[in-house]
Amino acid sequence: MTVEINGLSVNYESFEPAVPETDTVVFVLHGWGANLNVYRSIAAVTAAKYRTVLFDFPGFGQSDEPKEPWNVSQFTELAIRFIGHFQCRRVILIGHSFGGRVTIKMCTEFRETLPFEIEKIILTDSAGIRPKRSFKSKCRTRVYKISKWFVQLAPVKKLYPDALGNLQKKFGSADYAAASPMMRQCLVKTVNEDLSALLPQIQVPALLIWGDKDTATPLSDGQRMEREIKGSGLVTLSGAGHFSFLDQPAVYAAVLRSFLEIGA
Repeated sequence: MTVEINGLSVNYESFEPAVPETDTVVFVLHGWGANLNVYRSIAAVTAAKYRTVLFDFPGFGQSDEPKEPWNVSQFTELAIRFIGHFQCRRVILIGHSFGGRVTIKMCTEFRETLPFEIEKIILTDSAGIRPKRSFKSKCRTRVYKISKWFVQLAPVKKLYPDALGNLQKKFGSADYAAASPMMRQCLVKTVNEDLSALLPQIQVPALLIWGDKDTATPLSDGQRMEREIKGSGLVTLSGAGHFSFLDQPAVYAAVLRSFLEIGA
């Protein structure tokens, strides 16, 4: 199914409980480079009690790309308008990786203007804390900037028109290499924003679920979020990586059922 939000077609799927127990709706916000298909196992758990909606952020899955490079706030504004389309009074947000960024923003900077109430949030291997840069990383960035300046010189650009693209692929992340030109610009604007200062402002019950083998958003990020978000709790899934809900699906499901009071 699709709905038009701000001139963009947004793809989504809705899962209904057999016997509705509440009018609260669960929305799952996916990670960068993913799409709603990855999160059906989560919907299978939550839809036992709650209407659950999965959707593709603009630029992912089957949703349209943004018409200009977006930052986290712009993705958040889109998500708010999308949720508002369902005219629900209360929601639960499950944010994975990049979806965690949007969840954090929504709970803090946009809290006062939301057309709905956020009951609870679940941050799964969430992004939002900017890692400290190592000396090696700083050197790599310096080399990239010098190389970028060189390949954009008119004579070099004329002789090697693909040099800049090849350089970006070499120095960029896997997400960057796989993204379209527009989404690469969005990625740069989102990953460089540190949301650490917003964490103490979160005022809703928060559960953090993390894989202890996560290398994209390390467990130390989850531990810091637990310290910064008042009243939050952290559950660590042993042997799981960045997609902890796929690596340890049974344990993840059990944790969800407990936090959301879903009967077995």
